[in-house]
Amino acid sequence: MLQSLGRSVRYLRSSIGSRLYSTNNTTNTNNTGENGNEKTHFGFKTVNKDDKESMVKEVFDNVSSNYDLMNDVMSMGIHRLWKDELINTLNPTPGSHLLDVAGGTGDISFRFLDKIKTSPNYFPNIIKNGSSETLKSSSLPSSATVFDINQSMLNEGKKRGLTKGYTDQSDPSIDWVQGNSEALPFKDDTFNCYTVSFGIRNCTNIDQVLKEAYRVLKPGGRFLCLEFSQVPNPLLRFAYDQYSFNVIPVMGQLISGDRDSYAYLVESIRKFPDQENFVQMIQDAGFKQVTYKNLTFGICSIHSGFKL
Repeated sequence: MLQSLGRSVRYLRSSIGSRLYSTNNTTNTNNTGENGNEKTHFGFKTVNKDDKESMVKEVFDNVSSNYDLMNDVMSMGIHRLWKDELINTLNPTPGSHLLDVAGGTGDISFRFLDKIKTSPNYFPNIIKNGSSETLKSSSLPSSATVFDINQSMLNEGKKRGLTKGYTDQSDPSIDWVQGNSEALPFKDDTFNCYTVSFGIRNCTNIDQVLKEAYRVLKPGGRFLCLEFSQVPNPLLRFAYDQYSFNVIPVMGQLISGDRDSYAYLVESIRKFPDQENFVQMIQDAGFKQVTYKNLTFGICSIHSGFKL
């Protein structure tokens, strides 16, 4: 029965067309076009390497106001469990300083700060100043820096932060910085935690992003990446592809009026390196003890490495 089902899947895949199943996840971004410009991928399209950053920025500018809602709808809320698992894996304690790259609206950073406040070593202290209150602590100070190339995403996150009581004056504190993850505006050995969640696949030069992550981490610091991956089971992969290509762009159109941006996001997943190849890239950047674990049958995975 399984053999028959497998043959049916292979037939359907060939009849639907190879575009939906373009899993060519090469990391080589140094292809050169006829005019001498370096080429890279933007989803399934080939574009000038210098143009990709602005194209990705436009995508997230378009989806920023509905980004959190779309995450819930597309994943049926499962993305919340994935992000919880990322923070549980990190298990931060007071005194931790996080750089949350591609942090957007702050989902990971808020979880990070909430986790610190549940530590038995966290000692809160509410300071009243007239009619306002500021959260401080008598434990080691902790912070999260949300870093993103899209100011519109950061603006949405700031709004959420105010409702949660997190500011640059609270402890644990949060800050919002706009910039490019390939050239971080931070000194060497600044943070002891670095996370990137569903963002590194959108970067033009992933190897440079990883090198920058290594540079800004303190010795002993930890790198964690939560990203969509390759589903190893062919039957599950077929069902996942059908949902991704046929349902998610339609949801994007219905909820945010933007089909193309969500079609790109689906395509970008298929162009990202598989789990083992990404392990090698992290190691090449200098990280040690690099491991990964699959979540939800490999739909996404958490990669971990240490600066030792």
